[in-house]
Amino acid sequence: MRTAICSGSFDPITLGHLDIIRRAAACFDRVCVCVSPNAEKKNQMFTPEQKLQLVRAAVEDLPNVEAELWPGLLADFAAAHNASAIVRGVRNVTDFDVEYQMARINSGIHPGLETMLLPASAEYQHFSSSMAREMIRYHQPLEKYLPMSIIPLVRDMTEKKEG
Repeated sequence: MRTAICSGSFDPITLGHLDIIRRAAACFDRVCVCVSPNAEKKNQMFTPEQKLQLVRAAVEDLPNVEAELWPGLLADFAAAHNASAIVRGVRNVTDFDVEYQMARINSGIHPGLETMLLPASAEYQHFSSSMAREMIRYHQPLEKYLPMSIIPLVRDMTEKKEG
């Protein structure tokens, strides 16, 4: 069974993230989504547990996709799940440069671990979790940015936080 890893901080998961996960799920027998708490990212809107809940709701219709939290190195998560590849989306040259460096680091930690870089689909190329958080903060319609299955959860989580 060929397993791939899709990872991110998913604060929150966007349609762009979900597009990469769906495309990976079409290429691999099993996809493990690694929700990584990223202490370096500022202004996080959701707790790690909430992010995991949102990711699980977003991938619920994908039978070969699972998700879990992982506080450690991505390469170690891949090894723990017997993955042959990490699949990452890239929106632009800057993303490519960062992901290329990470690919070299991950294969240095676990030789044989491949990284596949998928170009973002044109309709999601401008998406980011930062942009989605702004739309949430200012109570904008979310259907263009987030999976429909998570919008009620996002609204509930943010209303509880505000109230």
